[in-house]
Amino acid sequence: MPDEAVVIAARRTPIGTRGRALAALNVEQLAAPVLRAALADAEAAVGRRLTVADVVLGNCMGPGGNPARVSALAAGLGVEVPGATVDRQCGSGLAAVLDAATAIRAGDDRPRIAGGVESPSTAPVRSLDGVPYERAPFAPQGWPDPDMVRAAEDLATADGISRERQDAHAARSHQRARAARDAGSFAEELVPLAGLTADDSIGVAEPLLSRLPVLFEGGTLTAGTATRISDGAAVVAVVPRRLAGQAPGLLLRGHAVVGCDPALPGIGAAPAVRAALDSANASLGDVAAFEIVEAFAAQSLAVLGRLGLDDDDPRVCADGGALALGHPWGASGAISVVRLFGRLVRAGAPAGTPGAPAGTRGAPAGTLGVAAASVGGGLGVAAVFEVIR
Repeated sequence: MPDEAVVIAARRTPIGTRGRALAALNVEQLAAPVLRAALADAEAAVGRRLTVADVVLGNCMGPGGNPARVSALAAGLGVEVPGATVDRQCGSGLAAVLDAATAIRAGDDRPRIAGGVESPSTAPVRSLDGVPYERAPFAPQGWPDPDMVRAAEDLATADGISRERQDAHAARSHQRARAARDAGSFAEELVPLAGLTADDSIGVAEPLLSRLPVLFEGGTLTAGTATRISDGAAVVAVVPRRLAGQAPGLLLRGHAVVGCDPALPGIGAAPAVRAALDSANASLGDVAAFEIVEAFAAQSLAVLGRLGLDDDDPRVCADGGALALGHPWGASGAISVVRLFGRLVRAGAPAGTPGAPAGTRGAPAGTLGVAAASVGGGLGVAAVFEVIR
């Protein structure tokens, strides 16, 4: 009988703004250290050596050539460990985790390591007929295919999201991230690299938010309400529940990938969250922690609005989101799972979690968390996890 899939270890690099501390590291140099760290954590959790069946990594703009396999070799996992690279754009890292979990749930009960990696600093320049371009089309000719900045501005207009709300949302993300960093909330998930020991964009834009010029004439978006393009990697170890034993972790309860209007791709996370909750037979009110990738303040607020959640809901990105931490595209969805693991498994139980005694390490068994991302081209990906102990 197929087993359930459980995340028992979760690690990430500090997130570095493109061109800064991590700029000299290519994708495998970013991914290999976190692969090794997650595997070591998983082996410590189950008290035995683990044979990895596969490494599955999301990546959007890298060099090609299957970065997951290259990273597995660079990590020293052995020539017998294969690799698969997933491209669902900003949802790639979460999609990779779901692919690994799905293999286990389908009956292949060997451990896997999954997540994502992105190095915009070392990404190759692409060209078509000798003309450089930044990205491939997200939709065929004749369909709307806005770049993500334009799409976020259009979404702000469509939903009537003001500059003031966007500034407040970005400020809140920085404030939460700074408090979490200062409290050491990220310490156990980070694998320092190239001298970088913390996410380097936390707080950088906050003092300037109200003074930054808009990106489009007559618009509302600014550089401060758009996340920073970043370098980074994040992975989790996914094992069958029988192998997890008594190790605490996040059991995959439900997930979904959906399509939406490619003209407004930023809303994709909302229907994906609802579909994932339906598959888990759960509701929004059952969820103790949300990690929804904040590509833009307007996009994040539009998703929250469609889900019926308040702008400042304390369950959503409680330690700050991508607006403060940065956005390494192919890794961001996996960072959301690492952050859920940090909040629900490693850290103290969230405020208001039913049945959580004061001072406990981690939320009690049965607590639910949701990871989600909106994706260029009109997609959404989401997953519902349950704490086990």
